[in-house]
Amino acid sequence: QVELKESGGGLVQTGGSLRLSCTASQNIDNIYAMGWYRQAPEKEREFVASIHSNGETIYYRDSVKGRFAISRDNAKNTVYLQMNNLKVEDTAVYFCKADHSARGVVYWGQGTQVTVSS
Repeated sequence: QVELKESGGGLVQTGGSLRLSCTASQNIDNIYAMGWYRQAPEKEREFVASIHSNGETIYYRDSVKGRFAISRDNAKNTVYLQMNNLKVEDTAVYFCKADHSARGVVYWGQGTQVTVSS
């Protein structure tokens, strides 16, 4: 079982930046693909960004391309989501996801709130 703990959420104005962190309770290097998802009020959870276990393959949803950047520091068992030029529509609870690259077992963090105001 992998425990994931997110941090870095908060309240910012449009155009501001935040960096989210997700720290795993065990080694993730070449084992877990990591990702960020978000869920706005009364909406379904949606994909934001992902980075595969080797750190080479990265995906973003179209609406965050050029603004968000996902990265991982395997020595710290941590994945980051740098969010720049934030928009009101980015407001959501952001969840960290760990996906076992071999078995497809998925773990989720508890989420961190990001609120963007105009």
